[in-house]
This record gives sequence, C-alpha cells and structure tokens, in this order.
Amino acid sequence: MQPLRIGVLGAARIVPLALLRPARDVAGVTVCALAARDPRRAQRLATSHGIARAFDSYQALLGDPAIDAVYVPLPNGLHGRWTIAALEAGKHVLCEKPFTANAEEADAVRKVARRTGLVCMEAFHYRYHALTRRLLAIIASGELGEVQRIETSFCIPMLSFSNIRWNLGLAGGALMDAGCYTIHMLRTLAGAEPIVRSAQAKLSKPDVDRLVRAEMEFPDGRTGSITASMLSTTLLKTSARVIGSKATLTVFNPLAPQYFHRIRVRSATGTRTERVDRQPSSYVAQLKAFVAAVQRGDSFPTNVDDAVANMRVIDACYKAAGLPLRQPTPS
Repeated sequence: MQPLRIGVLGAARIVPLALLRPARDVAGVTVCALAARDPRRAQRLATSHGIARAFDSYQALLGDPAIDAVYVPLPNGLHGRWTIAALEAGKHVLCEKPFTANAEEADAVRKVARRTGLVCMEAFHYRYHALTRRLLAIIASGELGEVQRIETSFCIPMLSFSNIRWNLGLAGGALMDAGCYTIHMLRTLAGAEPIVRSAQAKLSKPDVDRLVRAEMEFPDGRTGSITASMLSTTLLKTSARVIGSKATLTVFNPLAPQYFHRIRVRSATGTRTERVDRQPSSYVAQLKAFVAAVQRGDSFPTNVDDAVANMRVIDACYKAAGLPLRQPTPS
C-alpha cells in the first residue's frame, strides 16, 4: 500500500513531538510537506527534519495533489477554519485539541467531514496509549465496585503571558488547553456525557481563565469534577481518580504515560500498584490509529462525534463560570 503522505499546517513547537518523531516509527506514513506564514521558519523546520517541501501558505499546501492528509497544530481559534479547508480540499485531517473554538463550530466541521467521507481525528493522543485501555479494563472488571465519582486534574505552569494560549482572540484560556484534556478523560472514564452543575474560574486577564474548577453529574447519579490550570499554586499536576464502592483507583500522569505513570488501587483489604508498557508512546499509537483509519477504514474513539461532545462540555463550563464562549479567530 502506498504510504500516507502528510502535510503540516504550521510550524508550532508541538510538531516534532506529536508528528515528526512518531512518523519515524510508524510504517506506511511519510511527512512530506510543511507550510507556515513565515516561509523562513517553514524552511528551517523542514530542513532540520528532512521534509521535502516547504510552502509559504496553508492554501498552497492544501492545493498539492501529492498530499493525502494534513496535521493541524494551529492556534485554537484557527482549528475549525483550516480543518474545514483541508476536508474541502480532499485531505484527511489530524487536528490538535481542542477541536474548535466552540461546539457550534465543531458541529460545522462534523457536517463537512460527514459530507466528504474523510477521516477527521482530534489529537487526544493519551486515548490511544495502553494505559487508557488498562484503566477502562479495571473499571469494567468490577474491582472498584459501583463507580460513584470521577475526578480529573491537569495543572501546568504557563508562565509566559505572551504565549498564544493566553490570547482570547485565538480562543485561549486554561479550560481550552488544559481543561479539554480533563473533560475528555472524565468522559472517557465514565463512558457517558456529564451535566455541568457549577464552575468557578480565576482569570489572568478579562475573560481569559488561568484556572477552572467544575462539578459534574452523570445521568445515572455519578458525580465528577475537573480542575484545569495554566497558572495556580499547584504548578504541575496530572492525575485521575475513580472512587468506587469497593475500591479507589488513582492514576498518576495519565496524559503522557510514556514518560512515567503509576496506577494505584486501594481498598479495605490493601493497596496494589501497577504499570503498563510505556511504549509505544501515545503519539506513535495515535499516528498508527490515524493511518489505519485512512488506509483500512478502522474506527477510532476521538472522532467528530466525540469532538462535538467534548466541546459542548467546555462551552457549558464557560457558561457556568460566567465567561463568554471562545470564538473562531476572524480571517
């Protein structure tokens, strides 16, 4: 089968970690082109990673018939526009999280993906790692008893306020960049869609959140919470906890388990700790799933329906916190 030829829209810092290095370990894929608004930056990144072509505009890359799919690591407010443009150009899309600026835009992307019949995957890479499968297996086994509550947290130090993640015009904020992970993991571990009961935010500037906490409830009565921060007294925290009637599961670093992680199950009879194989990395596993979806039509969990559902919860958290929804970046 001919290798899947991928082009990159943008020269973001995440590109080598999320795509270029994983592509070396995934058969049947080649990263063959890159486009950036700054042609010199595009050429530097392309040259340093052996990418054959560098374009000076996103549209020029999308117009190249030799490219089968694109990776979209642009600022949040540009995800929807360029994902739609790529789909309309006949390209499959791997789009960085959060999928779009809000749920309405996510639904617009979903409609185009359905009409074109192309693969459109949101890049929640952790979802493809063996650790996530193991967590779901533990919950499904009944070892925890009846699940009563799920809590997820992702706190990171984003100390530079010049970073685009703080830019409201680019759909920035802690809930968008860190919180999208906590919401997605909460939904994944619950296997259901939550209702947002309350949310509180602390701001870095008007309407731009640096910390969001939200309380959730599921239709069956289970409760949940998310804590998302890009600047708080908790400088670094990535964890999840599932509280059951028989035992409590805690996982440390569920989002990048290839570096380190730990599963702990504590019950009245004792505590056990386990780990899963760290490799392949979450990014390699995600890229393999993307290639399989394009080449063989395999199903995958972070599809457009899942993306719309996640954006709906993000929107509901912003509304509950009294903050405006994020909007697509104007052309």
